[in-house]
Amino acid sequence: MEPAILTEIPARKALAMIELGSIASGITALDIITKTAEVEILTAQIICPGKYMILFYGSLSAIRASLEAARQVSSQIDEFLLGRPHPDIFPALKGEITLPHKTALGLIETCSGAAAIKAADTAAKTAWIILTEIRISHGMCGKSTVMFTGELAAVAAAIEAVKKEAAVKEKLLNTALIPNPDDKMVAAITKVAINCES
Repeated sequence: MEPAILTEIPARKALAMIELGSIASGITALDIITKTAEVEILTAQIICPGKYMILFYGSLSAIRASLEAARQVSSQIDEFLLGRPHPDIFPALKGEITLPHKTALGLIETCSGAAAIKAADTAAKTAWIILTEIRISHGMCGKSTVMFTGELAAVAAAIEAVKKEAAVKEKLLNTALIPNPDDKMVAAITKVAINCES
């Protein structure tokens, strides 16, 4: 599995994403986004199952204008705009998978990529956790996942905050809280992620 993004983005930039149910609609929205305001495209790609994802950043006003213009395209599935995204989101999207030894592992499963990134931002801003991976709809029939570690209470608080987040609730499929993850389980998760990338 390729990471969702392969580049760095400057600090203090707004981040947005729009997810569409059709490739043609996605390409149309991409054209509108780039013509409306001065934004930078982090990634624009086909994701499972035949959807199209556009992740972009820039000044808050430019991002707002481009996202608003892109909403006119039909077949929109989901979107988000984060004025100040948590800094851990970008390494997690890049697939820089590290699972430091912590007392708990949290997992969030959503039915859209936008919801996964919103969930990751909520989790990271709620409690002292480390985002380790955000996997966007590659080979998962449109599902996306967020994985993070931390102390048991922090991971539990992050999961509860995500469950209550109105912007995520409708797209939330499931969550898992694993206390004291076994080293073999952690190694298996890392191995699966590496195999998906190759």
